[in-house]
Amino acid sequence: MAAGLVEKVARLSTPQMIGAAAIRKRAANVRMVAAACIESDAHAYLDYMAALRAARGRNAAERERILRPAFGGIVSLPLKVARFAAEVADMGAELASHGKPSVRSDAVAAVQLAAAAAQASAATLAANLARSPDDAKLGEVRRLASGASERARRLRAPGPAGGRGRGPARSANSARR
Repeated sequence: MAAGLVEKVARLSTPQMIGAAAIRKRAANVRMVAAACIESDAHAYLDYMAALRAARGRNAAERERILRPAFGGIVSLPLKVARFAAEVADMGAELASHGKPSVRSDAVAAVQLAAAAAQASAATLAANLARSPDDAKLGEVRRLASGASERARRLRAPGPAGGRGRGPARSANSARR
C-alpha cells in the first residue's frame, strides 16, 4: 500500500519534480515485488510449521537437517520486506519534501505505512531469531526500521496552518472566499 501511494504521488509530481518519474517507476517495481513477498512469507511460514511437525521426536542432527531449509525462509523474508519498506520510506520522504504540495499528505502516509511495515518486520525477525539475538540480520533490520521510523517522525512535525502548499486554515463560516 505504501509503495502504491508513493507511485501515485510521484506520478502527480512528475511535472514539477526532477526525479519523480524514476521514483514512480521504482515504486511500481517495489509494489509488485512486495506483493510476491507477502505470498512467499505465507508459504515460508507454512513450510516451517510442517518442518516443525516433521522434526518432532527426532534426534538433534535429524531435527537440524529438517528445520534448516524452512528456517531460512522465515528469516530472509522479513529482512527483505524491511529493506523494501525502508526504500519506500525514503522515496515517500523525498516526495513529501519536493513533490506536488497538494498530495504531500499521501506521501507522508506512505512513509508512515512503510515505517510500520519495517517495524513489523523487525518484530517478526526478532521473534524468529529469538535463539540468536546476536545475528547480524537483526542488527540490519533494526537499523532499517529505525531509519524509516525517524523519517516518519520528522514528517509528522507540525507545519504551517493549512499544510504545506495550502493557504491558512479558515473556519467554515469565514467571510473570505
